[in-house]
Amino acid sequence: MNDLPIPLIVVGVVLLLGLVWFIATHNRLVQLRQHIRESWADIDVELKRRYDLIPNLVETVKGYAAHERTVLEEVTRLRNQAAANNGSAAEQATDETALALGVRQLFAVAENYPQLKADAHFRALQEELANTEDRLAAARRFFNGNVREMNQLCETFPTNLVAGMFGFERSTYFELTSDAERVVPRVELAGA
Repeated sequence: MNDLPIPLIVVGVVLLLGLVWFIATHNRLVQLRQHIRESWADIDVELKRRYDLIPNLVETVKGYAAHERTVLEEVTRLRNQAAANNGSAAEQATDETALALGVRQLFAVAENYPQLKADAHFRALQEELANTEDRLAAARRFFNGNVREMNQLCETFPTNLVAGMFGFERSTYFELTSDAERVVPRVELAGA
């Protein structure tokens, strides 16, 4: 140990620390990529749940509001379009926005039918959809938080060097495009 000059030891320690940082940064990026995949899967589960609820809701409304056919068909079309989308988060968000607006329109139709609003099956479906929307909002927040962290690592120096070397890329947020589309269907049982 006495034969090694101090500058050589310092260089060795600096290189070792650099290697440890490099490995830790790479592992952090890998973990984050997995968190993003996992959180997208959570969103996907809630979207599928929503897709399963909407046809039941449409059928229930259809029994009361048969002459509102265009609204019912549009919601069904939007649901099928959103369910078939396997694109990026931004593409999915566009379809989900249209579907959310369609569902809001469906609830607006239901407002015209007091018997429908009082129907226990309709109320249960409406409540389940509201709960699903709440879980979906939580899953979106988790997903977007992971995307934010990944994007920060991919853009800030020096972690962007490691990200670039191993092909880690910025991710897309799953966000709605306007405040009106962010409205979650709410259950109002007071009038029932």
